[in-house]
Amino acid sequence: MTDEPISLDTALASFDALWSPRIVTSVNDYDVRIAKVRGEHIWHVHDDTDEFFLVLEGELAISLRGPAGERTVHLPRGSVYTVPRGTEHKPASAAGAAILMFEPAGTPTVGDRHEEVPAHVDATTGHPLRS
Repeated sequence: MTDEPISLDTALASFDALWSPRIVTSVNDYDVRIAKVRGEHIWHVHDDTDEFFLVLEGELAISLRGPAGERTVHLPRGSVYTVPRGTEHKPASAAGAAILMFEPAGTPTVGDRHEEVPAHVDATTGHPLRS
């Protein structure tokens, strides 16, 4: 963590990997992560924590499965959405997006339960941001 302001534009320009979040800072016991995304993630569930998304660039779609069936929320640039804990979900972006996520430190990107992880998805708890 740094005691200087962090430019999200500069941070995003420092890496190219998709679906591979970088930790830009911490707030109490939470990580603030940024990621570049394109295509589909995987269906997964975080049993004990909500997952907050802020779309910095592009558009993100989050498909959700629940007792009432399946639905998709669409998030244009500047939109936020919180996936409630225990909700099966799959983020996707056809054209690509940059997102910011806020979740407890150590939370795996593939959740506690998930389908098989393909090679394009980084199963991580976040990588340090290198400037």
